[in-house]
Amino acid sequence: MFCRLSCPINSTSIANNSTSVLCARYFFFSSSSNRFRSHGSSRIFHNPAFSPKSYYKKVEVVERERGEMTISPAVKISDRKLQVKERTILAGVPDNVVTTSASAEGPVEGVFIGAEFNEENSRHVVSLGSLRDVRFMACFRFKLWWMAQRMGDRGKDIPLETQFLLVESKDGPSHIGSDGTGGDEGNQVVYTVFLPLIEGPFRACLQGNAEDELELCLESGDGDTKASSFTHALFIMAGTDPFATITNAIRAVKLHLKTFRQRHEKKLPGIVDYFGWCTWDAFYKEVNQEGVEAGLASLTAGGAPSKFVIIDDGWQSVEGDPVPDQNYKDQQPLIQRLTGIKENQKFQKKDDPSVGIKNIVNIAKEKYGLKYVYVWHAITGYWGGVRPGVEDMKEYGSAVKYPEVSKGVMENEPLWKNEAMAIQGLGLVNPKNAYKFFSDLHSYLAGNGIDGVKVDVQCILETLGAGLGGRVEITRQYHQALDASVARNFPDNGCIACMSHNTDALYCSKQTAIVRASDDYYPRDPISHTIHIATVAYNSVFLGEFMQPDWDMFHSLHPAGEYHGSARAISGGPLYVSDAPGNHNFDLLKKLVLPDGSILRARLPGRPTRDCLFSDPTRDCVSLLKIWNMNKYTGVLGVYNCQGAAWSTMERKNTFHHTGTDALTGFIRGHDVHLITEAATDPDSWTGSCAVYCHRSAELVTLPSNAALPVSLKVLEYEVFTVTPIRVLAQGSRFAPLGLIQMFNAGGAIQGLRYEVFNGSSESVGKVYVEVKGCGKFGAYSSAKPKRVTIGSNETEYTYDWESGLVSFTLDQTPEENQKGHIVEVEL
Repeated sequence: MFCRLSCPINSTSIANNSTSVLCARYFFFSSSSNRFRSHGSSRIFHNPAFSPKSYYKKVEVVERERGEMTISPAVKISDRKLQVKERTILAGVPDNVVTTSASAEGPVEGVFIGAEFNEENSRHVVSLGSLRDVRFMACFRFKLWWMAQRMGDRGKDIPLETQFLLVESKDGPSHIGSDGTGGDEGNQVVYTVFLPLIEGPFRACLQGNAEDELELCLESGDGDTKASSFTHALFIMAGTDPFATITNAIRAVKLHLKTFRQRHEKKLPGIVDYFGWCTWDAFYKEVNQEGVEAGLASLTAGGAPSKFVIIDDGWQSVEGDPVPDQNYKDQQPLIQRLTGIKENQKFQKKDDPSVGIKNIVNIAKEKYGLKYVYVWHAITGYWGGVRPGVEDMKEYGSAVKYPEVSKGVMENEPLWKNEAMAIQGLGLVNPKNAYKFFSDLHSYLAGNGIDGVKVDVQCILETLGAGLGGRVEITRQYHQALDASVARNFPDNGCIACMSHNTDALYCSKQTAIVRASDDYYPRDPISHTIHIATVAYNSVFLGEFMQPDWDMFHSLHPAGEYHGSARAISGGPLYVSDAPGNHNFDLLKKLVLPDGSILRARLPGRPTRDCLFSDPTRDCVSLLKIWNMNKYTGVLGVYNCQGAAWSTMERKNTFHHTGTDALTGFIRGHDVHLITEAATDPDSWTGSCAVYCHRSAELVTLPSNAALPVSLKVLEYEVFTVTPIRVLAQGSRFAPLGLIQMFNAGGAIQGLRYEVFNGSSESVGKVYVEVKGCGKFGAYSSAKPKRVTIGSNETEYTYDWESGLVSFTLDQTPEENQKGHIVEVEL
């Protein structure tokens, strides 16, 4: 039922904002057995701050604080039906499909699926049965390099090259309560995860057909690598918490394959906590030392100093192949191949060419205070690989091979056949020499002060396995070599994986901790901006289990600059721009970057909220996209209108489609932040009430448990909300810190939080101690005006808004270097 309540926010000021968050009213959503809950009375107990480690320790029971135990329903095939907790997901399962229990892989229930075929082959396709009357979200490769999302409700909607499939059963209510919880076990929504795997030298993916059947496709990528029997090609698991179920499923697969590690088991490189700059969209391949220095100087002068730089494509020594005559060269631009380990002339010191790339590294670190310098290279050296026959490169045994792209990729990306690599081939280093190649390259870079590498073009390996044992084997050899070299040469684990969205690579990733989450940011392509935000969010549901997704660079001085920048701020990943020198929006950058170059990074991968997992915010002309993440003591929600453009199944490319010009309206709730209970200091007695701060409208509202706040946005508009559990102290006094409220991820500034409650004899109710990173305007919700606010040992002036309860004051400067943060004391 809905109950409209008045809200303590000034509705007039909101109505005057054409892109406003409609804060004038909020709504209760409740079941008949629990119509309304009091949010004014509870008993408070201390609980440690949220941490990612605690999330993974509790992942099987992540909803316990809300009274919901995550279950792992039995998955089985019975009477030719794939059933999850007695609900049919697939019907008409063929007799040659076989199952193996996953009980040996850990304390979760699930099944491995395989199939028996009549003859050996290098490629097999088998039906798994018909899929109908469910909602699903699929992550599939629309290009060789990249995944995107697709939603639907029947088998024929599932794209070729689907690598991750999440299915919501429709038996019983689709959502029970405001956040999908409540009700008895039989009525709970069940989420089923399908993970096509690596089995031996074969790699599996999913696809649909015109008869609504879900098919399993297995390929080795080598005509001589054949098999006819498979037992562990697909893993299926289910549960009532989608995020915990996905994590548990990936864990079970990890225990089975023993070839990769999960994100929380890897060392995140230091760049994730600092603001950076990438040279790509500023200079493309024309980058040089002077351009790099100009970019760093420009950002520093504007008060948003970069602390890391990625020198992208353009620094290496490359040439095209010799050509018989000019006519050949005119017909086809020559693909460039690597001719040496060292930098090209643009990155040599002019008065002493023997001082190579170390020159710009020294300038960056010594003159501009950078902490990290990364450079780009392809996993094969360069786009065209390593040029065979070059004297300095002979020891790597490079030979030209022509990529053989799988049928599914070719159908999704028909223009691949025109790529230079497809026509002119690629100089592939002998896989047996891959470690020496990487080690020589990386040791040279590390010796010149480089701290890490962005390793691009990774999916090309799957096309080069013919005669080498197949796609899985060549990928494994190269990634083992890459991991070993990175571990040896870059102690901060400085590596970013890029153009790497195939499971061949994901399921052998033990070292790399950052992965680019989507196709490139294209500043000059208007069709790309809404697509980009939706794609990075949905891809992160899958990719975020392996590595921290990197939502890519962006331009700050751009019509969609805030749209992109706000999303990067809540992504949990690296935050960097590709502005040309002098082309910056410093008002925007100062919502992202502190004066010392650090950022307020959220602690998990940003992902769509539970109620957005199966809606299509790019195509359906109805849905807004909500993205959640966690800080230590707060949550953060980003809401985006991503309608109007999407990948077309007919045209096999991104296209515009008709959408209305009016704003769409959706709703946010405190529990949209999936782990918000973890941010409460009193999780056992917290009632679910939250303080919610709207970044763009600068409004504060308190939301009782199950209440909802309307949000209205036009295409390419956004809003960011800081969400903090409200702590109830003695005598009904309530308090919730928000953070640095002029920053997108305000709550990321709160590093410590402690409450001290006084007994009844004191004039004060209690004190709140907050440790704050950075500087700027700090905000908090308080139900009563504080008696005083102290920063360190000095009492400070503050303002208090009686209508909303917003307490605000200014932290004038960043803490001293030997301090973790400001110590703020609020007496109530």
